[in-house]
Amino acid sequence: MNSNPVLVPLADILVVDDTPDNLRLLSTMLSEQGYKVRKVINGSLALRVVSMASPDLILLDINMPQMNGYEVCEKLKADPKTADIPVIFISALDDVWDKVKAFEVGGVDYISKPFQCEEVLARVKNQLTLRWLSKQLSDQNARLQQEICDRQQVEEALRQSEAREREKAQELEATLSELKRTQAQLIQSEKMSSLGQLVAGVAHEINNPVGFIYSNLFLARQYFQDLSHLVELYQQAYPHSTPEIQQVVSELDLNFLGEDWQKLMNSMQVGAERIQGIVLSLQSFSKLNNSDIKAVDIHEGINNTLLLLQHRLRAEGDRPQIEVIKNYGQLPKVTCYASQLNQVFMYLLSNAIDALDNQPVPRQITIHTEIGSGEWEVGAVPLCPPRNGEEFSSTAYSYCLLPTPSVVIRIADNGMGMSPEVLHQIFDPFFTTKAVGRGTGLGLAICYQIVIEKHKGQIRCVSTPGEGTEFIVKIPVLQEYLLSEASP
Repeated sequence: MNSNPVLVPLADILVVDDTPDNLRLLSTMLSEQGYKVRKVINGSLALRVVSMASPDLILLDINMPQMNGYEVCEKLKADPKTADIPVIFISALDDVWDKVKAFEVGGVDYISKPFQCEEVLARVKNQLTLRWLSKQLSDQNARLQQEICDRQQVEEALRQSEAREREKAQELEATLSELKRTQAQLIQSEKMSSLGQLVAGVAHEINNPVGFIYSNLFLARQYFQDLSHLVELYQQAYPHSTPEIQQVVSELDLNFLGEDWQKLMNSMQVGAERIQGIVLSLQSFSKLNNSDIKAVDIHEGINNTLLLLQHRLRAEGDRPQIEVIKNYGQLPKVTCYASQLNQVFMYLLSNAIDALDNQPVPRQITIHTEIGSGEWEVGAVPLCPPRNGEEFSSTAYSYCLLPTPSVVIRIADNGMGMSPEVLHQIFDPFFTTKAVGRGTGLGLAICYQIVIEKHKGQIRCVSTPGEGTEFIVKIPVLQEYLLSEASP
């Protein structure tokens, strides 16, 4: 247990809900904890209140007249003055896509109605702590940047201590990079943990009724066949039925009913199996914090990711379809952190879809997999670690072979591509070309850490303006270094 808990100053919280009872409940609950609480009943009034005095946190209802919570959040994130105010959505909506949309428009958390006092207070405290820590980190970054500037001036004035001052400046830069990395991991871990819990709960709730339907389809089919056989026996035993029975048979079209029933049962079975597949994919992605190392099928992870992104790939309204072209090679199973590698596929495919947002047809994403030779490029990172007690040498290991082959995954789109200036920065934390509220600049930085640091692999990007972008991921088939690190 941490003996030095973070002490967060008392905060100003804005509660936006069109239901007076909810406003009173939340206001009382938060006021008793010492928070300053302001209340408004609609989105327009909330925007005016925020423009006059920015709160530290906003609790925002989704279903409101005139302007819903999603629209309010988008306007807040579009304004640089209010973009960094954390928004927790509150709603009775329990559909997973409603919750995912809440995160997409810039929300940091989601609370379902009816409220649980402990949950509300815990989530509010958590977001206020994150905001306070982010501010502390920002202030510390500013101080560190100032220190770097001061030391550079001292270095210029005191030429005799040039070497020592350069070393201190490098140490400060390393500290700043570590702070940025820690902040990125903290924010990403919180978001993915919340999303994982949502997905796991939804998958569990769907699985039970679908399992009931699927298990009873066989019995329903058998019962109908028995009843159909009984009707046939009656027809043979009593070929001359009464006029009333003949009329009912004629109205029902018994022959058509028997044929169509089989088609209906087959369709129901296909639908149930489809839902089961979706549930399995959701369950796979709900285990985001699973650190187990195991052998997995790379193609299965990619296919599960594509299944979860179907709502963004298919044609809807004026938006044309995105065609996914799979060129899968014969791959062995790969020993890896499976859930983290799935997370990489989710980021890369989502980025490819974003790159095709305003593109005309054909809009295509190509996925190609193959076995690589296991060679790293000269100067590529990470370098092979030393063995048998040898000392590390940056030159001796700048080009080497891994003990096993590697799988190569290429994900390409035919979008507008990137300029060399943008391409040079894509793996930097917090660098993004997306509009405010649509991206944090953490996705590719996290991908880099998972592939390079967690799997001793390689990730790089090739892009030409006007021709598209391709990400290339190389993962060793047998992660002997990971296995040795995970051993007790």
